[in-house]
Amino acid sequence: ETDIDDRYGDLDSRADSDVPEIPPSSDRTPEILQKALSGLSSRWKNWWIRGILTLTMISLFFLTIYMGSFMLMLLVLGIQVKCFHEIITIGYRVYHSYELPWFRTLSWYFLLCVNYFFYGETVADYFATFVQREEQLQFLIRYHRFISFALYLAGFCMFVLSLVKKHYRLQFYMFAWTHVTLLITVTQSHLVIQNLFEGMIWFLVPISSVICNDITAYLFGFFFGRTPLIKLSPKKTWEGFIGGFFSTVVFGFIAAYVLSKYQYFVCPVEYRSDVNSFVTECEPADLFQLHSYQLPSFLQAVLRRDTVSLYPFQIHSIALSTFASLIGPFGGFFASGFKRAFKIKDFANTIPGHGGIMDRFDCQYLMATFVHVYITSFIRGPNPSKVLQQLLVLQPEQQLSIYRTLKTHLLEKGLLQPALKV
Repeated sequence: ETDIDDRYGDLDSRADSDVPEIPPSSDRTPEILQKALSGLSSRWKNWWIRGILTLTMISLFFLTIYMGSFMLMLLVLGIQVKCFHEIITIGYRVYHSYELPWFRTLSWYFLLCVNYFFYGETVADYFATFVQREEQLQFLIRYHRFISFALYLAGFCMFVLSLVKKHYRLQFYMFAWTHVTLLITVTQSHLVIQNLFEGMIWFLVPISSVICNDITAYLFGFFFGRTPLIKLSPKKTWEGFIGGFFSTVVFGFIAAYVLSKYQYFVCPVEYRSDVNSFVTECEPADLFQLHSYQLPSFLQAVLRRDTVSLYPFQIHSIALSTFASLIGPFGGFFASGFKRAFKIKDFANTIPGHGGIMDRFDCQYLMATFVHVYITSFIRGPNPSKVLQQLLVLQPEQQLSIYRTLKTHLLEKGLLQPALKV
């Protein structure tokens, strides 16, 4: 233990100034943009680069929406893997000189294990009909959690076997680093896909609200910002924060109105085994049908009308966009603190003018959790498909017992008529 402290110092007592610096990332701005904007100041040059790349990303996002829900799921999975890679790479670069054995291999192995667990749960929840027709899948679903735990234990044992004298403390730091990264990326991306299955509108409105807040807060801050908001992000201003809030609420309200008109966006995403694809066809729920609402007296005088027709989802959109603009930015502040701790400007240099993928999606992860909790708390109850899946794996005697109990309950509530005795 004395050799460890002599060679590496006490890492627990390190000050921020002692943290190893990561070499600055190279500028990946396309050469054609560099030449076109060469005459501008660095401030306006960055503004144009961010603007052009933002419009490009939004266009690609619209194209992905047009291609359907399955492509959106692949997009979420791709973003998850890239964000994980960016955070893990920071840890690897910071402590690269220590040459930790098996760090990268084990990190990616744990990513695979956690994805297997979460997406296996999704298959069990939303693909019950398909699973029932495949005997091998029935085995995997029935023992899914045991298999997932066994896979994790294998990784855990590999980590213990990889421990090397003089590297113990750092190896445990990196073990914790990997697990926190998994919590941030995989868990939240899984919730994004869960929201998507409830209807594309639950995916689009929250995500677009965060994007709108990010863009409008930047614009208001760029042109009108004078008052610093938080020390973690010196460029963030109160003017940008407040302007972004009002813009996002208005945007969310309008976007909810437009999207609520179309089955493609409001119907739950379901897998149809007969056509072997995802479908979004249904009778829209009451949440997505126009209702008349009585206006408060002071608004009646202003608008000169007593009632207004709205989709109930528009009211929910106010809650979603408010969270996106008031609490969502704290995900960005958290990411800023993380980057400051390791003396880096961006997580990566994937997107010129923006940084890494994680730099663009740091606020989205808080949003995903909120939407999932909001849906389960205020919109729907337990998933019928999951309950049915659990019933089908019970013993016949247990299924009959549940059937009799349910029948008695429905008879008592008058939902079933008692059979006539002949």
